[in-house]
Amino acid sequence: MSSKIRLIKNGTLVLPDRNEPIEGDIYLEEGVIKKINLETGSRKKEKAGGDGVIDAKGLLVFPGLIDMHVHLREPGREDEETIATGTAAAAAGGFTAVACMPNTLPPVDNQESVMFIKQLARDCPARVYPIGAISKGRAGKEISEIGEMVHMGAVAISDDGSPVHDAAIMRRALEYAGMFGIPVISHAEDSTLTGNGVMNEGYESTRLGMPGIPPYSEEVCISRDIILCKHIGTRLHIAHVSTKGSVELVRRAKAEGVHVTAEATPHHFTLTDTLIGKEFNTNLKMMPPLRTQEDVDAIIAGLMDGTIDAIASDHAPHSSEEKEVEFDQAPNGIIGLETTVGLVATRLVRPGHLTWNDIARKLSNHPARILKISGGELKTGVVADITIIDPKTSWTVRVDKFASKSHNSPYDGWKLHGKVRYTILGGTVSHAS
Repeated sequence: MSSKIRLIKNGTLVLPDRNEPIEGDIYLEEGVIKKINLETGSRKKEKAGGDGVIDAKGLLVFPGLIDMHVHLREPGREDEETIATGTAAAAAGGFTAVACMPNTLPPVDNQESVMFIKQLARDCPARVYPIGAISKGRAGKEISEIGEMVHMGAVAISDDGSPVHDAAIMRRALEYAGMFGIPVISHAEDSTLTGNGVMNEGYESTRLGMPGIPPYSEEVCISRDIILCKHIGTRLHIAHVSTKGSVELVRRAKAEGVHVTAEATPHHFTLTDTLIGKEFNTNLKMMPPLRTQEDVDAIIAGLMDGTIDAIASDHAPHSSEEKEVEFDQAPNGIIGLETTVGLVATRLVRPGHLTWNDIARKLSNHPARILKISGGELKTGVVADITIIDPKTSWTVRVDKFASKSHNSPYDGWKLHGKVRYTILGGTVSHAS
């Protein structure tokens, strides 16, 4: 479905700067929000109909959702995902924009690579913001062409998929990023501590006889990067926080005024390492690994108190051939664009951990602010990127029906609440269900 929208009427608007949703109508013109009528004592229900009108009665109307951490695999692994299929999955999941990581083949470490992504994404159903590599070839030895990538449209730098082992390189990355006003996104992992680990180190790994990855593999790296950030002052963003200790490190740093933000993924607040021994499903293998219930509880607490600023899917497509191997041989990562809203609704909103207004901040406003990109708000004069969700409808995850090219999800068959009804990009419907 692709149609121009001129009015969204009778919706429940979820505004990031408010604490509760409010009834209202949104008028669009030429892809921009022209006017918003909020419910007041004198407001009458909008009765307009016809083409270009969505009656959103009973539905939640959000600023377009933004996923600040996805892997689109193009160039190099188009068998797993392409920019076209990845953005189709994004639109199906309610996202109007995604930021794509640079661990492609070859890596996004120069202006030509950034330009390539932006050109391919030009007519896609979601906006794509490239993230450039910190180091050339993501090898961690030489700083990449940061200024040129930013000039071409890169919104952040990261070697995600790999940590930056050399503290001097990380220091220089923070210094250069500060010059261009972009954040450095840290994949926090000390590979010397990770070793050949394939799951969280603890009771379950010992019971299963599988090599473990200790939580302090992540925490040591976060500590180092926070210390560097504290002295340099550049904005630091911690990707996919997974441990109780990591949440506490970020919490303390924020209390000290350090310019650090953090994100959590749905799999790290919905799944634990106890699931691995039940079926050895390789779709439970990821980096950082699934941790314990104590870690899950800490991440939810961090989301509740604002320590963790954003929720990001870390959408990581892999072919079935790659995943259908022994657990220790499988690549890390799962897809997440099309399950994020349902998991958030089911595991965070319905239990009362977060409100829908909190979700508008975690999945829209905060990612936009961290990356300094457009979006993240519903107000007059902004581009009409809008997501409409039915909070009451339940649905069953069927990965074979997904728009993503890959199907590596541990949630297949799960019953979730909260269904995306419309994704609207620049006033035009990019997805409807």
